[in-house]
Amino acid sequence: MVYYEGYIDPKIPNPNGPADAPFIIYGYTPSLALSILGATLFFISFLLHTYQVFRHRTWYFIPMAIGTLMEIVGYIARSFSSKKDPYNVNYFVIQYFFIVVAPVFFSAAIYTILTKLMRRTTIVGGGHSSSSNLLPINPRPLLSIFIISDVIATVVQIAGAASIGAAESKRRDPTTANNILLAGLAFQVFTFLVFLVLLVLFLYRARKVVTAALMPFSAALLVATCLIYLRTCFRLAETAEGLGGTLSTHEVFFGCLEFAPVVVAVFLFNWWHPGKWVSTSDRPTSTREMSIAEETQV
Repeated sequence: MVYYEGYIDPKIPNPNGPADAPFIIYGYTPSLALSILGATLFFISFLLHTYQVFRHRTWYFIPMAIGTLMEIVGYIARSFSSKKDPYNVNYFVIQYFFIVVAPVFFSAAIYTILTKLMRRTTIVGGGHSSSSNLLPINPRPLLSIFIISDVIATVVQIAGAASIGAAESKRRDPTTANNILLAGLAFQVFTFLVFLVLLVLFLYRARKVVTAALMPFSAALLVATCLIYLRTCFRLAETAEGLGGTLSTHEVFFGCLEFAPVVVAVFLFNWWHPGKWVSTSDRPTSTREMSIAEETQV
């Protein structure tokens, strides 16, 4: 294989400190403007989500606030790389950990929304009222399966990323570490795709129950889920391409396929917060009850 020699910014000399790698692991010098923009936007979203959780008592949506807080930490660390020392391995590891792990909390919040919708939605007709014919799995095991899958995928990704950082800083072959990271991402892409299919199936089958007033929230939920999935696919493609590839050495791809989709997704949930649309009660809701509840939102 051709070994990736690494990127060295001709405008920024390497301090060669104890935490500095021989080159910039990012593959470029991170943009300070993008880092500040990211930290600022996620801070705004964090404040809104924190307020909305207490305002609507949607405790199940706390992971969304935690995720935005992690994004803030990640982009602050990224700004340190840009402003202070892009060669510093610690800054790189911190920003990578928080930015990569944050979407796991967003996914958990999205999983919970679907289970809430499943628990309160009933198909009424023919003397039978049940939500079991909406999806082939019950809400509780669905939530457990996907959260456990995300945890496993994230642990594997972190292990792979840490190994890559260690290998690159010592100029060792990072192929094995990259393959570990690739395996974690591939597993996450697969499991999230399964969830996306289940979400689409649920929304399609529940279309006769969900009235027009709830359609904007359903659309926002689907779009936000697709954006998080797009971000995960980008990370998979970036890793599959290998170190020194086009995706990993050009920040424009990070900005368009990591930063932008996640920012839009979190603000979608600020505007269409589930507390306005989904009852905190798990009591099944009939078509008429759901219609009355939704009329209060418009």
